[in-house]
Amino acid sequence: MRNRFWSVTLSGLILVAGLPLVAPQPVAAQQMQMMPPSQAELIRGLLPTVVNITSVIMPTPATAAMNAAASSGKDSDRPKTFLGSGLVIDPSGVILTNNHVVAGAYDIRVMFSDGVRVPGRILATASITDLALVKVDINHPLAAVHWADSDKVQIGDPVFAIGNPLGLGLSVTSGIVSALNRNLMDTPYDDFIQTDAAINHGNSGGPLFDRNGAVIGVDTAIISPTTGSAGLGFAIPSNIARFIADRLMRDGQTRPGYLGFKIETVTPDVAAALDMPQAIGSIIDSVQAGGPAAAAGLQVGDVILRYDNETPSDERALLRNIAESTIGRPVPVTLLRAGRGLTLQVTPAAWPETRVMSGETPKLSIMVPANLGLNLRVLTADLRAQYGLRMQQPGVLIGGVVAGTDAYERGLESGDVILRVQGTDVHSPQEIQAVLDVARAEHKAFILALVLPKVQQPPGPQWMALKILDGVDAGNQSARQ
Repeated sequence: MRNRFWSVTLSGLILVAGLPLVAPQPVAAQQMQMMPPSQAELIRGLLPTVVNITSVIMPTPATAAMNAAASSGKDSDRPKTFLGSGLVIDPSGVILTNNHVVAGAYDIRVMFSDGVRVPGRILATASITDLALVKVDINHPLAAVHWADSDKVQIGDPVFAIGNPLGLGLSVTSGIVSALNRNLMDTPYDDFIQTDAAINHGNSGGPLFDRNGAVIGVDTAIISPTTGSAGLGFAIPSNIARFIADRLMRDGQTRPGYLGFKIETVTPDVAAALDMPQAIGSIIDSVQAGGPAAAAGLQVGDVILRYDNETPSDERALLRNIAESTIGRPVPVTLLRAGRGLTLQVTPAAWPETRVMSGETPKLSIMVPANLGLNLRVLTADLRAQYGLRMQQPGVLIGGVVAGTDAYERGLESGDVILRVQGTDVHSPQEIQAVLDVARAEHKAFILALVLPKVQQPPGPQWMALKILDGVDAGNQSARQ
């Protein structure tokens, strides 16, 4: 179960056999005592750069109704108080925190390590990356953090976090970097640093420091079977956080780059269907008419290998590269089209409100009949009207799918429409069967079908690699981003 950071209040003593005992000294405090003086002095010098944030939020009618259902109506419509953390990124009083710490707050209070408490106001937010800027007005320059290059972070690097866990006040915990490029499936851009440094509710928005006291990430989420830390904490990498913060300070919004297409990672199945020697790059599912990708000549089925002279590891990395592009500056895109390499120049535009999401290749299969277990139907005018399809749009309707087949296990269902198979538009079941026969004669293990799902989440068509030879396994499965 994934938990966002919210605060709880702890009070009282631990009782054993009726006797009041002082609670055991936190592990972080024990570690601090064992640290060499230089490290302790470093951490004490960083405390002024970290703040506690208290946000008061008035529930909306919808949340009030949910609260009422959960609490039998008791105080369901009263203001709610949430605690979090933040880091000073500019001496003028600009503080970076998580958007979920301050979203919807009508009253924000910021407390510094010396106990000074001042009001804060929201400067700007970037909800998709869960980051926000808070401004405080104070009559002297503030101590600000220094950024580290998160691209240089390695698994095993020592780190420490400073924040406001469980509302107890500024606390320090230490650990190591447990993993990199973690995907929590919150956004298409997830690239979290995972750490075993104890992070709890209230740490949200606080900094994750390296051994030199530079910020490598912003603590954002935990995964735990309970409400407490299970050693699975996640931080937004500093390079992403700094990029977003700089854009928010400069423009008041992030204005990420946008190309107007839908993509997914090339899996081993997709690579096999395309006769690619290895699974690399991202394949285009759909291209928005009139968008930058369409204007540059990118097409459905193109496999993007390089973007702006970089090689993204997956579709999330590619989307991050696009988001960080300079609006209006042409960049080279190297792709594979019908087995041939091609380089095009594409000019990113400002990202609209509509989000571009990634798709998935569903699970591997069990049974592979000659017709893939699909009951296919020609799209008549009545059927097109029934399913909201354009009259001139190519495609073949799936009227049913046999349970236990590869197509069934991969998620095809009645009402889906197959638009294209192996790069060819299809208009009848016979055309699809002809493509299957040719592919089997060429000893292909998979074919690639562009499918318009009946239930579109995310919206738009998506490529599916369908097994056409029984007993073949391309390697592994992919997950919906």
